[in-house]
Amino acid sequence: MKSTSNTLFQGDQVKDALKQSLIKLDPRILVRNPVMFTVEIGTAVMAIVTIYSLSNGSQGHFGYNFTIFMVLLLTVLFANFAEAIAEARGKAQAESLRKTREETPARLLVNGREEKVMSSQLKKGDVFICETGDNIPTDGEIIEGIATIDESAITGESAPVIRESGGDKSSVTGGTKVLSDKIKVMVTTQPGESFLDKMIALVEGASRQKTPNEIALTILLAGFTLIFVIVCVTLQPFAQYANTPITIAAFISLFVCLIPTTIGGLLSAIGIAGMDRALRANVITKSGRAVETAGDLDTLLLDKTGTITIGNRKATNFYPANGVDVNAFTKACILSSLADETPEGKSIVELAEQSIGMAAIKAPKDSVFIKFTAETRSSGLDTPDGLRIRKGAFDSIRNIAKKAGNLFPAETEEQVRNISSNGGTPLVVSENEQILGVIELQDIIKPGIAERFERLRKMGVKTVMVTGDNPLTAKFIAEKAGVDDFIAEAKPEDKMNYIKKEQQGGKLVAMMGDGTNDAPALAQADVGVAMNSGTQAAKEAGNMVDLDNDPTKLIEIVEIGKQLLMTRGTLTTFSIANDVAKYFAIVPALFMVSIPALKTLNIMALHSPQSAILSAVIFNAIIIPLLIPLALRGVAYKPIGASALLRRNLFIYGLGGVIIPFIGIKLIDLVVGTLI
Repeated sequence: MKSTSNTLFQGDQVKDALKQSLIKLDPRILVRNPVMFTVEIGTAVMAIVTIYSLSNGSQGHFGYNFTIFMVLLLTVLFANFAEAIAEARGKAQAESLRKTREETPARLLVNGREEKVMSSQLKKGDVFICETGDNIPTDGEIIEGIATIDESAITGESAPVIRESGGDKSSVTGGTKVLSDKIKVMVTTQPGESFLDKMIALVEGASRQKTPNEIALTILLAGFTLIFVIVCVTLQPFAQYANTPITIAAFISLFVCLIPTTIGGLLSAIGIAGMDRALRANVITKSGRAVETAGDLDTLLLDKTGTITIGNRKATNFYPANGVDVNAFTKACILSSLADETPEGKSIVELAEQSIGMAAIKAPKDSVFIKFTAETRSSGLDTPDGLRIRKGAFDSIRNIAKKAGNLFPAETEEQVRNISSNGGTPLVVSENEQILGVIELQDIIKPGIAERFERLRKMGVKTVMVTGDNPLTAKFIAEKAGVDDFIAEAKPEDKMNYIKKEQQGGKLVAMMGDGTNDAPALAQADVGVAMNSGTQAAKEAGNMVDLDNDPTKLIEIVEIGKQLLMTRGTLTTFSIANDVAKYFAIVPALFMVSIPALKTLNIMALHSPQSAILSAVIFNAIIIPLLIPLALRGVAYKPIGASALLRRNLFIYGLGGVIIPFIGIKLIDLVVGTLI
């Protein structure tokens, strides 16, 4: 699914976009963009004027009018091309997704028997079987079994993942492949409504609608256009008073140059490109609104496990009791963890073997391994020669020692308290009911996570860690990771209440989750990001789905949203600043002959009124395709304060929007002036 190329303009996409640019000239399509629709009307009028000028010279020279007509037509085509190239990039991704959604055979279970059917015949509620080597025919929930799944066709990641029944990692996606074992899956979608189908429809543009901000900006631009219609109409009486005849070509050129054609031509492309950037980051957004909202977020809720920490606690230190040999204690730690298949148990063996520099230690033959249970809260082994080693929670091992009449060393108890106060988990080890020492487990903070939270803080986003840990542990990890707040011993209703409280204060909140118990919070949040590996309920509740199952992707989504808003804002600033420069190019040139005092405003010293108008119109047209790469890539975003960002963009794009047209129009005039 990941993009295979970062090239903005690929040959086949450009060809498709050029074709669509002509199709989009249809007024029924272009009317959705009021600014460019009025330019098209002006172009049509110029076509009539050009033909009329062949037989009547009152409206100017045919060659001049024809040139104006062609430049206006190119202006509309360039704007159409900007939107079409953005759509073409999405269609290219849709095509790669469509290859993934090939007609796949399925092994449907009917009354306990298998029947071979095609994936398109599967209905919601059907149950099918997949084994090693099978492609999963459609979306579903594993109801029995566990398997290794290759999701590279969807996520682009080569590393396989584990999916199993009964948990938050039970969801499977059509188009992925089973690498090992056997699973029984229940279909969760109707034909044509699978996750892959929705993705294809989304990237093709069928589900794209203008966002509230985009609608508001369209209304604003339409308002500007109406104002300049009035301005241009009122120029006619002024021209008559000044005894300066103005041709229709001059009126239309002035109007087209003054209305915000630059942002009007690029507005749709900016919105489409924002969703496209999210898709290239392997995030499926159900609407452009979700991407925009991410750019305005105030609060971000993140799970501790797997998001802030690496997901599993690791052994970090061994603390033998007074008088206990370090090597003897370390060996006991290994023996007590040999049968422990958890990541924590494996990390104990790994650290112990590194500490004593010995080859792997094996348990004596015929040893009996004691598994961990919720009742005993301990595990270990019994050897044939009567050695009993136990590893477990502090109170559990202490009770074992006390029942045997042995004391629990005071220094070991103090060490347990120190580990707990530092956010760790202490595991006490005993041998024949005698305390040997303590193992310290710690949640390992992901490298660079504190720096990422600092970036969010500079953006004005408050980070909140959600964890089931006790408040003491939660506080330690929160401080170490650099989050702004935390919710300890969190239950589903706690997440909901926190989100509602923030929203009641007028804030926008994002939430990440993958389980059914996260669904209420995902639905309540303004931006709900569900993991693709999560349950169907979570994916339906959120308005984004992360195909990579990377909870830290929320940070990237925020940056994409802010980049989208900033790109739109900066190009709007540039467009309006452009209008100021074009005004000083055309208006003084039109009237400086009859009103000599206006010559002082002709600061560009343009060759003539005709060359000034033509130069401004040409510049107005070519600036649109020149800005298409910026609209597609987005303005480079830096996590700085809002006021600093505003000053920076006003300086670069506001000042640049005034200076660049002056230079561009003057250079064009030097060429045009010699030809007229």
